[in-house]
Amino acid sequence: MTTTDSRRQPGGAGDRGSAPRRRADAERNIAAILDAALVCFSEQTDVSMTSIARAAGVGRVTLYTHFPSREVLLQAVLDHAIAQADAVLDAAEPDRGPAADALGRLLRSSWQILGRHRRLFEVAQRELDPARLRRHHDPAMARVEALLARGRNEGAFRVDLPLNWMVTTVYSLLHAAAEDVNAGRLPQHSAADVLQATLLSALQATDDPEDG
Repeated sequence: MTTTDSRRQPGGAGDRGSAPRRRADAERNIAAILDAALVCFSEQTDVSMTSIARAAGVGRVTLYTHFPSREVLLQAVLDHAIAQADAVLDAAEPDRGPAADALGRLLRSSWQILGRHRRLFEVAQRELDPARLRRHHDPAMARVEALLARGRNEGAFRVDLPLNWMVTTVYSLLHAAAEDVNAGRLPQHSAADVLQATLLSALQATDDPEDG
């Protein structure tokens, strides 16, 4: 009678056991690459793929297996950073209290994230299509839009400007602040205050002089 060693047969018990291990190894490698790339891009805008692989503790072949180009990796790192930002933005409680106060908290939380990774976003602005870069920020900007809409209904924010333009103003000034900090034109320690003062001044409702 001939016996068959299932460990040697495709689809046998050995293969069934190794597949989950391979998936787990791949997931660990991807997580290590994303974490390392987030740090590397945030510290050095021209970091190489080789340096990222070294920081992640993987080989170049493994890196390129999961992320076949720098652009693909950069997009994945952006999504990774923005996913991490969700908890920070949740902590700002944009649905609590007066809309102007909530916007101030949300702006400071947004700058906390953008300021930490401003060099990453500098690379993204340089290497990614602007429309694609904006789409990466859609989840965060959806929070801003909802808050501005609430504030308009409460009479806290302007209604004479299109809502989507107001959201674009927030998005653009956040990134302009990051650019100015990177260029040394704006001190990092005062960026959050400058952003909040500028945007609240631009977005808050004002009394109509004709009604006074």
